[in-house]
Amino acid sequence: MAKNKNSNTNIALRKFKKDFRGVLCFWIIIAFILVSIFAYFIIPDSSANANAGDLAIRSKHPGFTTAMLVYPDTTKTAWSDYWFGKKKTREQLPLSDYHIQNDTLFYTPYTDLKHLALEQTLALTAFTDQEKPHLIQSQTFWLGTDNQGRDYYSRLILGSRISLSIGFIAVSISLLIGIGLGAIAGYYGGKIDAFILWIINIFWSIPTLLLVIAITLALGKGFWQVFIAVGLTMWVEVARVVRGQVITVKQQQYITAARALGYSDYRIIAKHILPNCMAPVIVISAANFASAILVESGLSFLGIGTQVPTPSWGAMIKENYNYILVGKAYLALLPGLAMFIIVMCFTQLGNAIRDAFDVRK
Repeated sequence: MAKNKNSNTNIALRKFKKDFRGVLCFWIIIAFILVSIFAYFIIPDSSANANAGDLAIRSKHPGFTTAMLVYPDTTKTAWSDYWFGKKKTREQLPLSDYHIQNDTLFYTPYTDLKHLALEQTLALTAFTDQEKPHLIQSQTFWLGTDNQGRDYYSRLILGSRISLSIGFIAVSISLLIGIGLGAIAGYYGGKIDAFILWIINIFWSIPTLLLVIAITLALGKGFWQVFIAVGLTMWVEVARVVRGQVITVKQQQYITAARALGYSDYRIIAKHILPNCMAPVIVISAANFASAILVESGLSFLGIGTQVPTPSWGAMIKENYNYILVGKAYLALLPGLAMFIIVMCFTQLGNAIRDAFDVRK
């Protein structure tokens, strides 16, 4: 059977393609997703959570370059290391000066107090001919280092993983609960509808951030606890919209025909009602995605979100906002800017999808 080119979905898709801002934001989001997935292929710090650092080079300016004494890596690289980083990384030491004489390396560890620096020696005979050329490496920190001497560029890139993950997981949880309860309430009505509406109103009356904080404290601090807490607070709006859509759609003649044919309630809801209710749900999901990122960042800023050493944009702002007053505002502004871009893109994408499905335009 030929595909109907004038279906509502195809019409909405054609309208969306003509929306420059919506398409641009869509591809920016795709770029963020790809960068977060392949983060360890593009960042210089291969340690888990980009947590390798040295206090001697803390808070260095963007473009800071120094020689590093990098000891050989004796551990085997596992497949998971390419995606989640190495738990055990090579020992490395920043140097301010070095020279080789005979089979001995004379080096001075990096320090801002150069008059206190002491020259040390390392016997090169302990290394193989293949290892010796790689002992001294030049390392450039493109965005400088944070207050722990960690590569700020690597931390910033990995921070996108937390923000995008919280969005996907929180929205998935909200859709699972919201669509389920909303569909049941709208389809069956009566006491079931009244009971579910009572639950919705209870959650609706509690401030979102307060509820997230309460759930987080109940579940404990951690990576997955924050994801679940945020997701459990975003289903209410989805449930209300789905309920209203189901009440409208179930009055249609094709639903009456489906009942007359003896179809089960599950089949009617899943295959005939919900597919016709998804347009507003998609718009709400885009808005909830942006909200989830902001809520997680707020929790991390308050110290009850993702915990150290996991990089999070909210936690990075918290760690570095004091540097705004000492001429290094970029340490706090860069994660804020990244958060602004991704949230703005999801908001604009939601608006573009809404306009695409609007039959009045």
